[in-house]
Amino acid sequence: MSKIHILNGAQPYEFAPGTLNETLAERAKATFEAQGHEVRLTTVAAGYDVQAEVDSHLWADVVLLQFPVNWMGVPWSFKKYMDEVYTVGMGGQLSNGDGRSVAAPKANYGMGGKLAGTRYMISATLNAPAEAFDAPAEPFFEGMSLDDLLRPVHLNARFFGMTPLPTFGAFDVMKNPDVATDLARFDAHLATTFGELANDAA
Repeated sequence: MSKIHILNGAQPYEFAPGTLNETLAERAKATFEAQGHEVRLTTVAAGYDVQAEVDSHLWADVVLLQFPVNWMGVPWSFKKYMDEVYTVGMGGQLSNGDGRSVAAPKANYGMGGKLAGTRYMISATLNAPAEAFDAPAEPFFEGMSLDDLLRPVHLNARFFGMTPLPTFGAFDVMKNPDVATDLARFDAHLATTFGELANDAA
């Protein structure tokens, strides 16, 4: 069985209280626990202990990043979490600085991570429709994928040596929500992704 650290990075607003992200995070927790996995869940906007979060990253086999896409990135409170937790972590616990050495100060930037063997999965909710992505004719993203948009989040994880699992996206959740379908797709995504992960470990 795996050790899974879930981060609910939603920032509640009056117009978007974060209910869907909370539902997805709690649903993942319940699913994993029912399968016998050990789970820790941090709701970032409710507060956290920085060292405890560093320790949870060291403890985890998988880190699940659950968040709404706000202005093409993570919400400010989740960015604050990353600033605080990952800055402490790069002091030697999660990485050897930025990976460079005195002997080779221009080489291997970003390659000092200590979490090799740890997987991570992004689960994002968006106002944008799925049709806005992977479509060169769409004028805003111009053919970008969701993973292209979230490249900084992927690079943060790579900085610490983590390896990606397939990304999940719930799209058009503000103007045209279909929560029942999103939840069914999320369940299927978890079953496929973590089923393959279990097979890899076997």
